[in-house]
Amino acid sequence: MPLLLPQAIWVKRTALRLPDAQQPWQGLVAAPDGARERPLRLLLVGESTVAGVGVECQQQALVGQLASQLAEQLGRPVRWQAAGRNGAVAGDCLQDLLPAVTGQQWDLALIVLGVNDTTHLTPRPRWRRNLRGLIEQLQVCSGQVMLTGVPPLGHFRALPQPLRGWFGLRAGLMDADLQAVARASGAHYLSLDLPFEPVYLARDGYHPSAAGYRQWAAGIVRQLAPSVV
Repeated sequence: MPLLLPQAIWVKRTALRLPDAQQPWQGLVAAPDGARERPLRLLLVGESTVAGVGVECQQQALVGQLASQLAEQLGRPVRWQAAGRNGAVAGDCLQDLLPAVTGQQWDLALIVLGVNDTTHLTPRPRWRRNLRGLIEQLQVCSGQVMLTGVPPLGHFRALPQPLRGWFGLRAGLMDADLQAVARASGAHYLSLDLPFEPVYLARDGYHPSAAGYRQWAAGIVRQLAPSVV
């Protein structure tokens, strides 16, 4: 335990800082036959992975990869938008990001959170309360709300031990909370299907690469029930 605070300070000072993906953060993926009418409306809300950190553009990030794969699977266009912030916790999304998107209607809304709430030591009651608030507000303007699992920080090789193991344990608790809130709120929980191997990670060893985002998106698409989409 005495090592954790010095390690956390060292990681914060020395970690490679990658920029957000370039604008635009919204777009349209045409259907395989080129059709653009009556698109599925897809929204992602969350932390740095929604901001596209680790890749150059949002088409390479989670939202763009997910939109492309959904368009291919469903045979219909997908209009997508990312509402993310590097370093955001659930409370930031609730207060700062949602107001810009809840005035629109969405078919699918995906919440992508957990890393920062884990590392910033957000109290678990507050984490659960903020998740419920996000789900409730998105359910008003979305046909379906989904939450992807909290990334397992115990596999983040950029973090030293024992800090990595401790964050890994805490991330597991935060993920259990997320699953419980999703069940109680009628939202869909989607497990994170992402191998933490170098090819799937960006230069910082922390965020996904384009291949990692593509793999993550493929795992989400596989878990979507036909009735959801």
